Parts: sequence; structure tokens; C-alpha cells
Amino acid sequence: MTLEADVLTAYPAEIPIPAATVADALAASNAKTPRVLVVLDDDPTGTQSVADLPVLTRWEASDFIWAFEHIARSGCKPAVYVLTNSRSLDPDEAAVRNEEVVRNALAAAGSLEELHLSFVSRSDSTLRGHYPLEPDVIAATVADVSGEKTDGVVLVPAFPDAGRVTIGGVHYMRGTGDAAGTLTPVSDTEFAKDATFGFTTSVMADYVEEKSHGRFAADSVIVLDLNIIRAGAAASDPADGAQISANAIADAIEAATDSTPIVADIVSENDLRALSLGLEEAERRGKKLLYRVGPPFVRGRIGQEIRTALTAKEAYQGNTPSTAGGLIVVGSHVGVTTRQLNVLTAEHRSARTIEIDVEKLLGARADAYLDQIVDTVVEALRGGDVIVHTSRLVIKTNDPAESLRIARTVSAAVVAVVNRTLQTFPPRFVIAKGGITSSDVAAHGLEIRHAIVRGPMLPGIVSLWEPVDGPAKGIPNIVFAGNVGDDQSLADVTRKLSNTF
Repeated sequence: MTLEADVLTAYPAEIPIPAATVADALAASNAKTPRVLVVLDDDPTGTQSVADLPVLTRWEASDFIWAFEHIARSGCKPAVYVLTNSRSLDPDEAAVRNEEVVRNALAAAGSLEELHLSFVSRSDSTLRGHYPLEPDVIAATVADVSGEKTDGVVLVPAFPDAGRVTIGGVHYMRGTGDAAGTLTPVSDTEFAKDATFGFTTSVMADYVEEKSHGRFAADSVIVLDLNIIRAGAAASDPADGAQISANAIADAIEAATDSTPIVADIVSENDLRALSLGLEEAERRGKKLLYRVGPPFVRGRIGQEIRTALTAKEAYQGNTPSTAGGLIVVGSHVGVTTRQLNVLTAEHRSARTIEIDVEKLLGARADAYLDQIVDTVVEALRGGDVIVHTSRLVIKTNDPAESLRIARTVSAAVVAVVNRTLQTFPPRFVIAKGGITSSDVAAHGLEIRHAIVRGPMLPGIVSLWEPVDGPAKGIPNIVFAGNVGDDQSLADVTRKLSNTF
């Protein structure tokens, strides 16, 4: 067992850095030519760490123009999320989608006066996803369209809010409950055994070598450990310390060329802000960087304060909540989700719980079975909240493509239930639990095209999207990752939104 306190004794203390310091540095850089971060989110849960930013589930040039104009008009921070849902796609499909997004974003920016784009490939804090394929495609597309070559790809999987930290180039999961204060290498968790995106090491340089099949050797990876991130810790003035660290980070990145992988240690929000200042300095010096990151990186990079969790009143602000019940849809199968579901069903006794049998979805009478589920959900919503979950028995296969096919079949069924329910009897709110589930429910079940991320429902995690168009306008849509929160979290979020719990 590894104790976090013991590991951290080898490194300096963190430097206190206000979010405003990063925001001011970014504003100074953007004074001549505005710059927007375009975040390609491989599932919608990347938005859980930010607030008041536009999010797109479609990526035509016109969609980007809406987002860029919203940023300019509202004065919100300069970032837009694009829900690619590429974690649910096979590699070829993921590549095509990433290229489409980048080309259309650049085309939209080119139609406006003086707007520069930087790209973020947002993925999982437990290292699952299409890496290095997605950063490779983004870099190649940017080079093809603009001629700009990428010097480095910065990997920042850490998500301290959810207990994922990187120390000494090793990615860990923090323990909870009786194990609080301990660190487990993420390769020793269930996430490393993912049927599609499994991996064998938590040492980030070795992970890069493994996933790139040796194209990037481990010893070619630049590691920004806490000695670099916190290089200015000894300074008497934190502002001076932040500048010392920024210069140290930029110096360490100086050798990056031709998409050199760069791994960053992160334990706290202050570390994210120190890294952001260093990246800003590196880019000021001329480095061209892409980012492959976990959820909180963008918040740090744009200098956004950590938003407090939304209250029940704030969740419905500007809209009149329906008297119908709310719809809670659970698709994820990771252990924490199943525990959260068990707590919710045990505590929310007035809710109707409906299980979708995955084996029946894959059977010959799937359509008739789905009709039955929809009718049951609609009728139950008239009396209160409804919990819809897929059966907890995972149908396993050793074929990644077949695993994705099964996942898509299940997701399509969940989408059909949500969409047909919305058309028949709109719910008071929708909570979608699981990355792919959240994505498909938002984009297809609720037919959201443009939304605003209002903020988190719990501290640092679980985001509320407010749809600004389409049939779900005015219905809070809660994006809830499968692998975040404690056992009580799903019940806590439902209790905030429900009028019967």
C-alpha cells in the first residue's frame, strides 16, 4: 500500500496561485489575436469541471460560429466543448470524426476576423480512449489546413476532484473510505482491464510507449514532475514562485518537436494553474502544443475559478420545472455506478425502477420488448421519478469490435427510451449515468444541438447542461460519468432535482 503523504515528501510544496493570475496571462496573450480552446470531448463528462461554457453535439461550421459568437457576446471564458463521443467508436470512425471537427472549426474561425484556435483532446482520467490516434489526427489535420506543425502533445490525465493524480510520472487513484490517504496505480484498477482500451502500466512514459507501439520510446517522453511544476516553491512571494515555475516548465518543453509526448504531474488545482502558466509561456516563446487531458485541465488553462456545486434553485433558474417525475438513466457497469444505483433504489422508495434486459435487446423480439419498456416508463413518470438501468450482468467478449457493437446496441435502446418518452411525456429532469450513455442521451435522446454547461451538481464533478434549443429546452440534463463520486452521489444529485424524493 502506498501512502500519498509518503510519496509527496520527495517534492516541494504546491504554490498558491489564484485563477485570476492564469486568466490575466491568457488575456494578455489574447489581446492582439483572440484565441479559443476547442475541446474535442470523447464523451460528455469532460464538462463536469467547468461552468458557463458552450457545448456542441454537432460540429458543422455554423455550430462553431454560434459558439464563437456566444463567447464574444457573453464574455465567458474562451473555450467551447464539442461532444465527439469518439470513445464509443472504432479507431477508423474516431479518426474521421476528429478530422471533421478540426476542419470545420478551422473553417468557421477563418470566416471570422482574427480568431486563433488551440485544440484539446479531452479523454478519460483513467487512461481509456483512442490514444495516440486522436492527437495524431488533430495534429495532422491542423498541419494540412494551416501548415502549422505540432511540437508537443501534453498529457495531463489527472483529475484531483475525482481522486486521480499523477506523481513522479506515475498515474494513481486515491483511496476512499477506510483507504483514504492511499494511492493505487491506475493499472491495478478495473479500468485497466477495459475490453477495448485496456493497458498494463501506470508509468506514463511507459504507457505512451505501450499505446504508440514503440513509436514514442519511453525515454523520449518529457516528464514535468512536481520538481518542475513547483520549481518556484521556495520563493517568498507566491507570484514570483509562479513565474519561476512557468519559466521552468517552458524551459523543459523547449526540446519538444514533432509531437513529442510531454507528461505532467498534477496533484492539486494549484499545480494545474502552475502548469497552465508554464504552457502559456512556452506558447508565447513559439511552441505549438496540443493537449490530451482529463476533465479539470481546461478549467485551469483558462483561469476559471472552481464553481461551487449548483443548488436546486440554480439548477432550474430561468425555467419552470415540470410537475412530471424525473428520469434517471443508468448505463455504466463500473463498480461505483452499481453501488450508487443500489443506494438510490434503496433510498428513493417512491421511484419506479425499470431494468432493461440486455439479452432481450440482443434477441429476436427486441423491438416489441423496447415498446413495452417505453410504455412502462411513460406511465410511471406520471406518478414520480423513474430509474431506468441496464441489467448489471456484462456480456463479455474478447473481440473489441464486438464489445463496441454490443455497447452501441444497448445505447441505442436507451436513446430510444429517452427520446420516445420526451415526445410523449417530458420529464422534470434527466440524469444520464455513464460516459457513452450521457453522450447518446444528450445528442440523440434529448436532441440537444447547442447547450450551456451551467456548472457541477457536486463539488468538482457531474455537470448540468442547459439545452438552448430543441425539444428538451428548459429540461436540466445531468451528465454523470460512470467512474466518479462516492456511493451516495447519485442519490444526492437526484434529491436536489426531484419533487418526490
